[in-house]
Amino acid sequence: MSDTVSEAMPQITPEELATVKKLQSSYAGLKQELGKVIVGQSQVMEELLIVLFCRGHCLLVGVPGLAKTLLVSTLSRALNLTFTRIQFTPDLMPSDITGTEVIEEDKATGQRGLRYVKGPIFANALLADEINRTPPKTQAALLEAMQEHQVTAGGVQRRLPEPFFVMATQNPIEQEGTYPLPEAQLDRFMFNVLVNYPTEQEEFDIVRLTTATRNVQIQQVLDAAEVLRLQELVRKVPVADHVIRYALRLTRQTRVSQPDVPKFIKDYVAWGAGPRASQYLILAGKARALLQGRYHVSTEDIRSVAYPTLRHRVLTNFNAEAEGIKPDDIIRMLIEQTPRDAAAEQTAAGLPKVFAQAS
Repeated sequence: MSDTVSEAMPQITPEELATVKKLQSSYAGLKQELGKVIVGQSQVMEELLIVLFCRGHCLLVGVPGLAKTLLVSTLSRALNLTFTRIQFTPDLMPSDITGTEVIEEDKATGQRGLRYVKGPIFANALLADEINRTPPKTQAALLEAMQEHQVTAGGVQRRLPEPFFVMATQNPIEQEGTYPLPEAQLDRFMFNVLVNYPTEQEEFDIVRLTTATRNVQIQQVLDAAEVLRLQELVRKVPVADHVIRYALRLTRQTRVSQPDVPKFIKDYVAWGAGPRASQYLILAGKARALLQGRYHVSTEDIRSVAYPTLRHRVLTNFNAEAEGIKPDDIIRMLIEQTPRDAAAEQTAAGLPKVFAQAS
């Protein structure tokens, strides 16, 4: 590692710099291992890893059959993490997730006592399949664990294993008999990742590979302890003030009540993103910078992670629905209108200055 890099990150120790090297080499290794069973979806893979290294949680949205479960389980194997999958149904109870106390008799003494049986939530990687199909009280039990990294059962708080990473799926084309997550609970998810249909060539490869006999061996790339070190390292990546202001500008311009917001925000947005969006933009930018082999965050990193960070936090109104305007369209227009650097800011009219305030 060069002296220039060390000066750019003075708060990082030599051991942590070695961990950065490990991350950069492991990123390619993880993509290679995932590529053994997953065709395409490179953007989804990168976004999942960003969420993992930021200690966040992810909402995967896509139609059935796009290998969402296989992607998550394969990632867990490559990271040597324990993995569980819960199929959310209307009759699922909170204790089915968190665990419950059962009466157990000691055969030697004949005495009975309560023993806590852990639920499937006690895993490093948890796939909550079709989270919108279960009642709100069961959704709330999962969301409490996501936020606090612990569950409370029988009046006792029990810590979850670290790292703890929740990936919840939703089916966007079938909404009958579902319990959509409230916006306040959607805000708990760092990213909303869209899993799209494969291209024709990718689908050809999928059919060819999955209809033949295969014996794929997934090699371990990282372990739980290394993932925890990388999660700590992400927060130590320095961020320039103008990059923070750029992230704030993207978030604050989604709020209709704020002054000087673009006209299309007033026309199409009912409710904008909160402060958690700004925090996640910066955290995700840090993780992306490390994955790209850089030790500083640029506005391009913020632009890259803006879609998965903001798409479930920007709520469109009836006008947008009537005209077919989606949250991604709002984000795209916002990115196009917000200057990315000082040079672009000189030609932008009607927007508060961002880069002129940078020291």
